[in-house]
Amino acid sequence: MKKEGNDELRKEYDFSKGVRGKYADRFAEGTKLVLLDPDVAQAFPTAKSVNAALRSLLEQQSSSHK
Repeated sequence: MKKEGNDELRKEYDFSKGVRGKYADRFAEGTKLVLLDPDVAQAFPTAKSVNAALRSLLEQQSSSHK
């Protein structure tokens, strides 16, 4: 059941070093940010590795549809 009237953040949330709008320009340009599940993030630790895997999958799909 949801508690009402509690607008406080949890103690474990620390935004003291956060930067407002850090990714705003990228988002406006069409970049998509996605959250990877931990097992996927472990297998593909960088944006470059994720993009390479997805491009490979796209190539395989387009090859099989010919």
